[in-house]
Amino acid sequence: MKTFVRILDLKDDDRLIEEYKRHHKAVWPQVIQSLRKTGVIDMNIYAFGNRLVMLLATEDEYQPEDAFQQYLSFDPACVEWEEKMGQYQQPVPGAPPGAKWVSMECCFSLSDYQ
Repeated sequence: MKTFVRILDLKDDDRLIEEYKRHHKAVWPQVIQSLRKTGVIDMNIYAFGNRLVMLLATEDEYQPEDAFQQYLSFDPACVEWEEKMGQYQQPVPGAPPGAKWVSMECCFSLSDYQ
């Protein structure tokens, strides 16, 4: 199993943040199925203000470079979902141009220590 951590900001508007959270209480089944087809085992998104952190557990074969395009290709509803969620999202400061969710670097793991 692989683990990935990604970060993204929402637009700094309390109403939009609450709408985004509401959408994620009822994610479309096609989105869930397509994420699983790419090799995602589990996904959790945490919020602090307008900052989001995504924890991703994947199969060992999961290729992050290809997974998003693969996910979009599985069902047109995924494209629609991403467009809908995109209206709430904005890149974190320092994100590369055009980037949405940005991968974070692991700088400590307790399991590395006996």
